[in-house]
Amino acid sequence: MKNLDDILNMAKNVQDELSKAQAGLDNIEVEGVSGGGLVKIKATAKGRIVNVAIDDSLLNVSEKQMLEDLIAAALNDARGKADAASNSEMSKMTAGLPLPPGFKLPF
Repeated sequence: MKNLDDILNMAKNVQDELSKAQAGLDNIEVEGVSGGGLVKIKATAKGRIVNVAIDDSLLNVSEKQMLEDLIAAALNDARGKADAASNSEMSKMTAGLPLPPGFKLPF
């Protein structure tokens, strides 16, 4: 069994690496799309919305409900892709760590 200092040093190193990885998530961008590309939402892997693009054809009062639905769908698509990108990056960081099954990071 490793001594306590080794375990504490390993935990600090893991925490430092995870902090770096989480900071990098704001640099990874994903795009959520709905309505066949009529509405596009760009977000970071941290979930920050960067850009919203709406096709001009949807800018009619009669299309208001559909536009609202498409924006919600694009946001959900972007959020799902952001979560997937975040999980992928965090998995890379923890791939070599001897963690018990099901253990979730960050602490």
